[in-house]
Amino acid sequence: MTAPVRSRAGASPRDLLAVFVGGLIGTTLRVLLDVAIVHDLEEFALSTLLVNVVGAFVLGLLVAALWPRVPGWVRVGLGPGILGSFTTFSALAVSIVALAQNGDVVGAILSIVLSIGFGMLAAWLGLVLGSRFPARVRWFALHGGG
Repeated sequence: MTAPVRSRAGASPRDLLAVFVGGLIGTTLRVLLDVAIVHDLEEFALSTLLVNVVGAFVLGLLVAALWPRVPGWVRVGLGPGILGSFTTFSALAVSIVALAQNGDVVGAILSIVLSIGFGMLAAWLGLVLGSRFPARVRWFALHGGG
């Protein structure tokens, strides 16, 4: 279904630049979402849940639809660059611990279950849709878009 992900022993300057630019984009998107969906540390972090679920979906979509067809610098720019800086495990972990420390154990458990459950579902859906996307693009190209 998808090409295996392989790591290399080094990164070229183009790879590093792609991650850097992607990181600027992803971090900016993340901050904009955090500004739009404000919450206190003691509250359920909806913005963190959203970025992680959206990031899992988009990464699944990209891995299935694009990874075999694009150069490595594009993959690192999109994956670790944009999506790696957009999503965050550390904010999720801090949010869960803060909820538990403030006595909201149910909220902490709910955050774990929702983040993992919806994240896995989103990644699966992205992989499924992404694996079908290239065939549709080819069909539209061959049939003049209609």
